[in-house]
Amino acid sequence: MTTETPRWFTSSYSGNGGQCIEVAVNLVAPHRTVPVRDSKNPAGPVLGFPAHAFTAFIAGVKAGTFGAV
Repeated sequence: MTTETPRWFTSSYSGNGGQCIEVAVNLVAPHRTVPVRDSKNPAGPVLGFPAHAFTAFIAGVKAGTFGAV
């Protein structure tokens, strides 16, 4: 059973420094989309990324493709 209500979570790696995003991966299976929002503004806009693009982005982050900020 799937739900249409996003279940938001923040990465356990976030240091609570106020620069976090939240994702709702429970919508990947039914919609093939990963919703992303700013954790400081939960009522603000939500960006929806195709699941394959978000997966590629995460792989790039883990591989160090984007360098350090």
